[in-house]
Amino acid sequence: MDAVTAKPTYSSHVVAIPYPGRGHVNPLMNFCNILASKQPDTLVTFVVTEEWLGLISSSSNNSPSNLQFGSIPNVIPSELVRNADPIGFVGAALTKMEAPFEELLDRFRQPLRPTLIVTDAFLFWAIGVGNRRNIPVASFFPMSSTVFSVFYHFDLLAQHGHFPVDLLGKKRVMRWWITSPEFLHYVYWISRRSYLQATNICSTDSWILFRGFLRHSTSYFRQFMSLSLKL
Repeated sequence: MDAVTAKPTYSSHVVAIPYPGRGHVNPLMNFCNILASKQPDTLVTFVVTEEWLGLISSSSNNSPSNLQFGSIPNVIPSELVRNADPIGFVGAALTKMEAPFEELLDRFRQPLRPTLIVTDAFLFWAIGVGNRRNIPVASFFPMSSTVFSVFYHFDLLAQHGHFPVDLLGKKRVMRWWITSPEFLHYVYWISRRSYLQATNICSTDSWILFRGFLRHSTSYFRQFMSLSLKL
């Protein structure tokens, strides 16, 4: 398990961990690059599995000098076989990454102690990790604010009989989409976890980071602010 060695001149230390999927790793990596570029006195540590570190190492050559990498063991199925058991992959990400991530955090010492954890919003357990160490946590949502609104209000879909829904008789493209492994494992995750766990993400002790432009999602941000979310 690797941890970075940082200079004592940094005023703060942000540790970021994405959900192990390309649609999650890339957006959070872009965010970290921007953050590191704009805050040269902040050390940013991007934490991924050893396999993912190998996958992104070639693209990190142009990263700012204050953006470094940490790795945890490959405790989840390989990217090469993840589609063989999508639900099992999600389960592994939600249950097996927490312990090695905690061990990595504990290896950081002053002046390296993290001052903020930025976690993919799908990794609910990271909020508890931060709370146990009195480290603020910000949940990074890699999709649009519209999708987050669906997750947050998912219990209403079930209450009003809109989920589950049979779309097999609809358009051909929709029939392909709802039978794809990627869709099925997210539906399973949503129905079992999302609306129950959203209250943790939206607690007063954490923040939510969204991608996109405010002018394109004004109504949703107003709605979230009415819920006293820290955006």
